Amino acid sequence: MDGFGNDFFSPRNADDVFPELFGSRSGIRSHLTSPVGEVSGSDSRFAGFFGSRSAMRVSTLRTGSSSSSIFGTKPPAVETKLPCKLEDLYAGATRKMKISRSIVKPNGQLGTETEVLTINIKPGWKKGTKITFPDKGNKQPNQLPADIVFIIDEEPHDVYTREGNDLLVYKKIDLVDALAGTTVNLKTLDGRDLAIQIIDVVTPGHELVIAKEGMPFSKENGRRGNLRIQFDVNFPKRLSAEQRRNIRKDLGGQPQQQ
Repeated sequence: MDGFGNDFFSPRNADDVFPELFGSRSGIRSHLTSPVGEVSGSDSRFAGFFGSRSAMRVSTLRTGSSSSSIFGTKPPAVETKLPCKLEDLYAGATRKMKISRSIVKPNGQLGTETEVLTINIKPGWKKGTKITFPDKGNKQPNQLPADIVFIIDEEPHDVYTREGNDLLVYKKIDLVDALAGTTVNLKTLDGRDLAIQIIDVVTPGHELVIAKEGMPFSKENGRRGNLRIQFDVNFPKRLSAEQRRNIRKDLGGQPQQQ
């Protein structure tokens, strides 16, 4: 009566229709409810619905920024070391880096432009910390600009050595100071003067810990590591007979038989 035949409009169960189109009813449900990052653009059942262009876009989402996409390829990041004084990593600092990169002008020709990047160094940052500026690299035809990454590099210090969030100081003292006591004077990384009284007998390898005078924790405001002073004792190479007698007397030892 309608010219198309009765079967075209005959009611059919959905469980019969889905297997013909997709292979199984559960199969199409599982693909449509999958996260975008996990969907593959190579499934032939989706190619007929979305076309190859949509499939390529989904594939790019899955494989990451370094793969091909409709915008071109993205080259690896350009990494540069950023030397920092220990004082800057202790108190924080601001660094401005002037960069020059190639660009593609509106007329299609290549040119150059400069830009100043501001890096806010946080107190407590460690060697190896990375600061990323997305898409600040060279721009080329059919290519996405690379990221620029600065990597913190810690410069050696004359007095302090960093060990995690602790600061180490190596101090060599004379034997008389090791036995009778002395004062260790230090200038902190933020310019304060520390006068540390040594009243205990110091033996070689002895370590004195000063709490909360180390490096700040970058992710824990107000928390600091310790200052650790490691001692070495400078023994005299020779003593006179009188000095030896006085030492024995002062330390309560028995006189040596001649």
